[in-house]
Amino acid sequence: MPRPSKAAGSVALVTGANRGIGLAFVRELAARGAKKVYAGVRSPDALAGEFAGLPAEVVRLDVTDQAAVVAAANACPDVNLLVNNAGLFTNTRLVRPGDPDAARREMEVNYFGVLNMTRAFAPLLGANDGGYIVNVLSVAGAFPAPFMGGYSPAKAAALFLSSITRSELADQGTEVIALIVGSVDTRMAGHVQGRKEDPRDIVRAGLDALDRASTWPTPTSWPSTRGPGTPGTRPATSAA
Repeated sequence: MPRPSKAAGSVALVTGANRGIGLAFVRELAARGAKKVYAGVRSPDALAGEFAGLPAEVVRLDVTDQAAVVAAANACPDVNLLVNNAGLFTNTRLVRPGDPDAARREMEVNYFGVLNMTRAFAPLLGANDGGYIVNVLSVAGAFPAPFMGGYSPAKAAALFLSSITRSELADQGTEVIALIVGSVDTRMAGHVQGRKEDPRDIVRAGLDALDRASTWPTPTSWPSTRGPGTPGTRPATSAA
């Protein structure tokens, strides 16, 4: 008999929820029986009915703004499933860029934004029976992608962050997965030619991976000297 989805009855928060993978997460979480989904968006006033008919509550949220992140945590104390999806790709090179500040902005959103949210919501997840964190990353973070400029090292940093978070929060029962996705049919990849994945398929694969996560070995203590691939660690999960 299939086990129920961890999304069923959950209270989730999705960053970058107004389009693309984020919006697909809101819709799929609702379809799987989420009790409530906080939809984190930078500009609620620009919404045009994206969440109509869904159990969604809009939260003004810029993941690079510490005050906004703290305010979101204070407003959403019942969250037990955090989806760090917000991302930025400036489509410029790293060493010889058109905009020398682009890499810093990509790091602020793709790495520090995830860190900001994780730090703010970790205590809430712990108080809500451990909970779950899903970090939406990229194949560009697993393999250096020169054509993706500062996006690639920022996502690589977020991949390491995911593994460290998994170890640090193991003692409070928080499960952490990283979705390593390829080219997805979103505005961010609008310049990409060729085959692109449907955001809905990425989200289904990601939530299915979360449902399987309890079958992976779990660290029994922290700190740990375990290295990648040794017992007590979990591999990143590919949703591509």
